[in-house]
Amino acid sequence: MTDKYHTTFKTLGPRAAQLFTELNEQRRVTFVLSDVEAITHLSASSARNLVHKAQQRGLLTRLKPGLYNLVPFELGRATEHIGSPYLIAREVAGNAPYYLSHGTALELHRMLTQPNLIIYVSCTRRIRPQTIGGYEYRFVLVTEAQMFGIAKHWVTKEQSVMISDMERTIIDSLRRPDLAGGITEIAKGLWMKRDSLNIERLIDYALRLDVGAVLRRLGYLLERNGMANETTLQPLRNKLSATYQRLDPVLPQEGSFLSRWRLRLNVSPEELDAVRLG
Repeated sequence: MTDKYHTTFKTLGPRAAQLFTELNEQRRVTFVLSDVEAITHLSASSARNLVHKAQQRGLLTRLKPGLYNLVPFELGRATEHIGSPYLIAREVAGNAPYYLSHGTALELHRMLTQPNLIIYVSCTRRIRPQTIGGYEYRFVLVTEAQMFGIAKHWVTKEQSVMISDMERTIIDSLRRPDLAGGITEIAKGLWMKRDSLNIERLIDYALRLDVGAVLRRLGYLLERNGMANETTLQPLRNKLSATYQRLDPVLPQEGSFLSRWRLRLNVSPEELDAVRLG
């Protein structure tokens, strides 16, 4: 931290100096009001007053009620500084287990061909959709038992978030294609990373999640792409019920029926082949 920065917030008083010093030492960019109270030992009202004054000085940005973002000193009085939307997602999740998922994870794994404008977060706590700093955040409720296939992703050299690994990203997206750009986008991501994906892990995750639509969609796409043989796919087929599911639940009930995977192909095989061939 520069001396000039220290002088700037020192004029707010010793508690402000204590707060900003501690946040910088912890490499905290985003923080909540309870952090201010814990560091400074101020009452809730005094903590709010301190934060308000710091915001007026351009030292931090209010992202939403009770959630703030430090402004890097080199940006000066950039009162609209937002910082990484991924770090903000981590803060909104709070102490609840979470991970970046669906379209957001596809994008971070470079498995998308179209930009993703929504931050998707899977979390064990129910959180309402919200907009912070111009970004839309949507939260998907998961159980503790479904918290697997997750890895650390470094946003900066010092700050990280949790994200689904590539295989879990595909599985989550197949469960909710509407949060991943549709089945065609998922098929593209699957094909783009065909040399990096662990097929056995993909199938294991699908069996652990045990959602019929996922078993059907994954088996069909792997087979269609020639990414797995009959023996590898058999555990998926063994779990199928007699019920048919749509290949893409976003699209209408139309198209031919494929008994082998109990799927209604409302996205044509030709469209999926175009992902590989063109």
